[in-house]
Amino acid sequence: MRSETMIRRAVGVVVFLGAVGAATVAHAQIGVGTWERTDKGGIGMTMTVSVCCNGGRRLVYHIPSIGGQPEATMSVDSPFNGSDVPALVGGKPSGETMAITRVDDRHYNAVLKMNGQPFGTSSATLSADGKTLTVESAMSMGAGGAPGSKQTEIWVKK
Repeated sequence: MRSETMIRRAVGVVVFLGAVGAATVAHAQIGVGTWERTDKGGIGMTMTVSVCCNGGRRLVYHIPSIGGQPEATMSVDSPFNGSDVPALVGGKPSGETMAITRVDDRHYNAVLKMNGQPFGTSSATLSADGKTLTVESAMSMGAGGAPGSKQTEIWVKK
């Protein structure tokens, strides 16, 4: 199983890849398909985005094998209405939830919780052309009570 820190960081990314409503011509939107994380920390990570949940998105986040750990998947079905939804790791509940709020056509915010306790926030900006997503996350705690962290992630549509 992945370390708690890896899963929490992955969830921060997942939150925003899913933070998109139904596509319309008038809005820049994260497209259905495969996205690749291009920053140094995201080597080999991809996200598959599909439609679900009455206009929401299903996100399947593919975490490559790292440091001898097996590959893992994390999935989230989100309606983007600010309600907590579970993050499933390997198809099983992880104890983590996220509440995604759409701010406008290109900006999203989320609150991440583990076992009901908030541990992080994220904000994302989708480029005007809909091909790049920049996610800024702040985690208040790490694995084993380690100090929190901030990170910026860059995702590009394949």
